[in-house]
Amino acid sequence: MQNKFTSRSKHLDFIIIDIICVMGSFWLADFLRHGNVDNYSEYSLMSWIVLLIHLAIVFISEGYSGILKRGYLKELKKVVIHNMELLATVLLILFFSKQSILYSRVVFGLFVVINTGLMFLLRCARKRMLKKRNASLKGKGFMLVISNEANMEHLLSNLQKAEYSNYKIGGAVVLDKDMTGQVIEGVDVVSNKDGMYEYAKSNVIDEVFLEYFGDEMADITERFLAMGVVVHVSINNLLPGTPNAVVENINKYTVVTTSINLMSFKEKIIKRLIDLAFSVVGLIFTVILFIIFAPIIYIQSPGPIFFKQTRVGKNGRRFKLYKFRSMYMDAEERKKELMEQNKMSGLMFKMDDDPRVTPIGKFIRKTSIDEFPQFINIFKGDMSLVGTRPPTVDEYEQYEQHHKSRLAMKPGLTGLWQVSGRSEITDFEEVVKLDREYIMNFSIGQDIKIIFKTVGAVLKRKGSV
Repeated sequence: MQNKFTSRSKHLDFIIIDIICVMGSFWLADFLRHGNVDNYSEYSLMSWIVLLIHLAIVFISEGYSGILKRGYLKELKKVVIHNMELLATVLLILFFSKQSILYSRVVFGLFVVINTGLMFLLRCARKRMLKKRNASLKGKGFMLVISNEANMEHLLSNLQKAEYSNYKIGGAVVLDKDMTGQVIEGVDVVSNKDGMYEYAKSNVIDEVFLEYFGDEMADITERFLAMGVVVHVSINNLLPGTPNAVVENINKYTVVTTSINLMSFKEKIIKRLIDLAFSVVGLIFTVILFIIFAPIIYIQSPGPIFFKQTRVGKNGRRFKLYKFRSMYMDAEERKKELMEQNKMSGLMFKMDDDPRVTPIGKFIRKTSIDEFPQFINIFKGDMSLVGTRPPTVDEYEQYEQHHKSRLAMKPGLTGLWQVSGRSEITDFEEVVKLDREYIMNFSIGQDIKIIFKTVGAVLKRKGSV
């Protein structure tokens, strides 16, 4: 069952809509009654009091709980009741404070009528918008559903009934029978029990819904967690030792959700706002740096100024990463010849005095100037300011299952590995360990520390970050 905080934070859009309705309706009622702004300051103070009372009623009554499941009539009833409670509370406060003579009753009557109509219309409009958006896959996580043959059809049927959901069922796995290639309730059975981990490693899978009552349930959960995949387990199953476990609802099913990291709604909002703020500033600097370095890059090695490369992001999503080009045009072809000089132990490539790097490339790498175009990726949402470095496709295809855990969050321009002495770390397993440490202990405070350390490292030219 979701707690009250989760219920309110999930419906921040409706909260904002209602705040706009309350303030707008009160100001409009005042204008209609008085026709001018002579007593604006007096009623302005009251509008804020009304808003605070509105928020208090919402907090106490849990007015947004189940808002997406309510029909039009139920929604109208909820809005009318809320506004009657709001009016009654305001009038009682004015009566007991002996301030009622200062305010027009007509204003409050108009306010309730306007606010009831506006709040109802905008809530319904928002629901229609969400329902329309729900038909598309944009912004949805891909969920792998795992169960036995007897329960799978019923499970898939129920999971797909939700009008509003933030997931798309990307496939099903039947544990007690090999049904690979078959279709159940319109969902492809993509693997059997033995191949489901490899399937999750090789495909975009954000979440796993596990309804299984056997002895292997804990092991299945642990192995998906090791890959950085969010796991939802039926509440009827006891799972000892699962990190960040919370109880929540997915349609009609109550599950225990466990992951190596579960960011709160507030943390997601703050992290994205930080990304947007820094990306806007970073893009301005990118334009300036382009004007300065583009001619030099082109003169030393004619070709595109920007280097674009397909990288692997959160849970296997692929995107184009941008950098100022610091290498000659044949760099990728020459990489195979230089693999013997790779100083990294594992699935990354790095070497000292790389002959593929142009003279200006050495400078912009040392000063991290080449990284600035990645603010485009941050602005677009492919990357975050702080995270884990995104692997190349060929690196990703060689990953073992536990390596995928470093992709459980959006990749970043900088991260814990980079500020922990990237130039000195040569073991890929140590990189994975640091990335998992960052993900499991994520906090906004830690991100801010990493940002400051990154700035310090760049200023000191302590390796590229």
